[in-house]
Amino acid sequence: MTHLEEEITKLKSEITDMWQLVISQLHKTREALVLFDKDLAREVVATEKRVNSRELKIDRDCENIFALFNPVAVDLRTVLAVLKINNNLERTGDIAEGIAKYTINAHLPFDAELVETTQILRMYDETNAILEDVLKAFETDDTRLARSIFKRDELIDDINNKANIAVSDYIRNHPDRIDDGLYIISMIRKLERVGDHCKNIAEEIIFNIEAKVLKHKSKKRKEE
Repeated sequence: MTHLEEEITKLKSEITDMWQLVISQLHKTREALVLFDKDLAREVVATEKRVNSRELKIDRDCENIFALFNPVAVDLRTVLAVLKINNNLERTGDIAEGIAKYTINAHLPFDAELVETTQILRMYDETNAILEDVLKAFETDDTRLARSIFKRDELIDDINNKANIAVSDYIRNHPDRIDDGLYIISMIRKLERVGDHCKNIAEEIIFNIEAKVLKHKSKKRKEE
């Protein structure tokens, strides 16, 4: 194994560790929501510093590889993909922190009726599963699994699109629980953005393996 190969192997290990940390953060925000566990939510906020620290470390390592080894072809694609995946994971970590803060700021446990009608837990489960599957696709170079993310994200978008009506109905029927509705709709909006970041990551995996750039293609198809 060459020195460059060793550095890229280490880089992949670092991004995988970062991935697992972000997955754990998102799982904890779900648990904090269900159990109304403010201490767990505070743990998520505190741990965000570790996510940011790892993002900076991976960025520096990518820059060092560019400077020292001038990678080309597949090695160049791998480092570029890791650099962009790292950015999407850091933003996902920010989203988890933001969701945790809603639980911290809430005065009462979230109404079970609102949680059920908005399908936020179903959205959580699918978002977590997608985030775990893009990691699996990265680790196994599985472009088929990466491509499946695009279709699965449609469920997340659908729940997000229907949430406005569900929350509006809830607030109209429970004017004393307006904060609940606002916090839940904000969580749903943030989870929808996690789905978008997962799609971005899937695109980078496909770019890394197949040297195909997918970015903006779906947008162009919609405009045609």
